Amino acid sequence: MTYDKEFKEEALRLSDEIGLRKAAAQLGIPYYTLSNWRCKRNMYGEQAHVGSGHERVPLDPQEQRIRELEKEVAELQRANDILKDALGFFAVSRKK
Repeated sequence: MTYDKEFKEEALRLSDEIGLRKAAAQLGIPYYTLSNWRCKRNMYGEQAHVGSGHERVPLDPQEQRIRELEKEVAELQRANDILKDALGFFAVSRKK
């Protein structure tokens, strides 16, 4: 089955929010297909899902490094939010 660029991009956004397995199950597409799209997005950025007849241009090393750092920052922010929630939970339970 073929999917258009917009569907792939929406599927990737959903997988970023709820995870690969859940997104694949919710959308009714194979897990490995969604995983492959994610790998292509990481390698090629915005040109990951171009239509036929277009050539992908790999990211230069600097752009690749920026993407890696942005991903790391987002991951650290999520971890920080989890720690803040845990701190609030333990502070409340300690007062009791």
